Amino acid sequence: MKHPFQCIDWNAISPTNHPGISGTALWHTLQLPGLRIRTVTYTPGYLADHWCKKGHIVHCLEGSFTSELDTGEKFELAKGMTYVVSDNLSNHRSSTASGVKLLIIDGDFLQ
Repeated sequence: MKHPFQCIDWNAISPTNHPGISGTALWHTLQLPGLRIRTVTYTPGYLADHWCKKGHIVHCLEGSFTSELDTGEKFELAKGMTYVVSDNLSNHRSSTASGVKLLIIDGDFLQ
């Protein structure tokens, strides 16, 4: 897929709420053909309500969070850190004690 140059004003994109087991994820999403780009804010105490199989590039913009794999491994990420995973490779879920803001990119290129 080819995408022409464009600027994204995240403040102009209406957020959607996604409740977790505890806390809430607030998504600002830009959906393009084969590519999804989001800023996601997890409220303090957030725990995802599912194990995700989707591939992502996740960059921590503010705060910190834990990415847990279904194998039991846990990875702590803080501001300035990034993780990458391909589709159907490592089931994962996120949690945060104090809240976090992330930039998440996913799409067909991670299959």
